[in-house]
Parts: sequence; C-alpha cells; structure tokens
Amino acid sequence: MDQFMDYLFPHIFDQPAYIDIIIRIISAILIGGIIGFEREKHNRPAGLRTHILVCLGACSMALIECLISSEMLSASAGDTGVTITFGRIVAQVVSGVGFLGAGTIVLSKRKISGLTTAASLWNVACIGIAVGYGFYFVAYLACFMILIVLALLSKIIRVNTEKRVEVKFIHRVETMDFINAYFEEKNIQVLDIDFHVEITEKNNLYTNVYSLKLPSKVSYTDIVAHLSEFKNVQGVRTTNL
Repeated sequence: MDQFMDYLFPHIFDQPAYIDIIIRIISAILIGGIIGFEREKHNRPAGLRTHILVCLGACSMALIECLISSEMLSASAGDTGVTITFGRIVAQVVSGVGFLGAGTIVLSKRKISGLTTAASLWNVACIGIAVGYGFYFVAYLACFMILIVLALLSKIIRVNTEKRVEVKFIHRVETMDFINAYFEEKNIQVLDIDFHVEITEKNNLYTNVYSLKLPSKVSYTDIVAHLSEFKNVQGVRTTNL
C-alpha cells in the first residue's frame, strides 16, 4: 500500500517525480492528439487542438491533486489525525467538460449533430485524469477502444437511420412501374406513401414521399443514386422523419 501511495503521489522535489510528470503530460498530449486527429479528419466541431487541450487540462488537474496530496502527506508526517480526500478536483473537471461538449452539439432542421464529438471530449477528459494519476494502461487501452468506436464501428455495424425518400417525377404509370420494380428487386419494404400532384399544361408533376424499411445491404444513398438516373425523375431527396 505504501509503495502504491508513493507511486501515485511522488514528492514534488524528488528528481524522478519531474520525469514522471513530464511522461504523464506527454502521454496526455499524445492520446488527446490521436483522438482529436480522427475528429479533425472528419471535419467535426472539436478537432485536434481541442481534444489535446481537454486531455492536457484534465491531466494537469489530476497532477495538481496528486501533488497537493503529496505535500499534505509530507507536511503531516506522523500526525494520525490528518485525513486526505482526493478526487474532488477531478470530479469538477468531468462536470465542467460537459459545458464544453454541449458547445459542439448543433440542432439544425430538426437534426442533432455533434453528440459523438461531445462524448469523445468527455472521454478524453476521463483519459486525461487517468494519465494524470499515472494509470497508463487504462489510458492507452481506453484510447484504443475509443478509436475503434469512432473509426471502425460505423463500418462494422451499419445502421440505416429512418428517413423519408421524396421523389418528383412525370409520366406516372411508367415511373411508378420503375420505382416499384426497383423496390421489389432490392427487397425494400414500403411502409407508407404520401402523394402530391402539380397539374400543368404539359406534364403533371407528381411527388411521392416514401417511408421505407431497408435491408441491411441497401442505403438511402443507393436509393437516391439509382432513382435519379431514370429519365422521368425530376428530383430525389431524403428527409428526416
């Protein structure tokens, strides 16, 4: 137990402590930079510098708490009546990062974006705390798992978010045969259809809004690309439910 406390709270004036502090800070910058680079590459609101600063700040707070506790233990040596509670400073870090993460969340046209980046910021803060305490294995393992979630999980597990497909077309009978044949070929189930017709002198413009259930191998991008190639289709787009 004494060895663990000596490792967690190295005395500020010991030469090895300076080296360990530098290692912890560099590790925080490295881990924050790795995760931030992945977010920056995808043009997210919080990128490389933001993740580095969050991880470094959380690490600094954990280091400060370690050093304060170390000094208190040294100053109260032999005094059995002195108790030290650590964890309060870093708890405020975890809470405070929530405000920073909220700044990355954007609501536009009834669609919320930025939640994943906000979650990555919160995780980076937690990793920074782990690094500040010197738990390198936990920090690097968490970094590796976060990268898997951010970069690989969406490719391994494909989820089709429910949307509507709006198709504008002319020559109703011919076009409907084409659309229905495509849906049947791809095993796309039509849950609901909304109809709209604009009557013109030349060709009536029809608008169908489909609610669809897609198989795992078909995406809305595939549907839009395929339907837009038909000569009678005037426009195709997806809309949120």
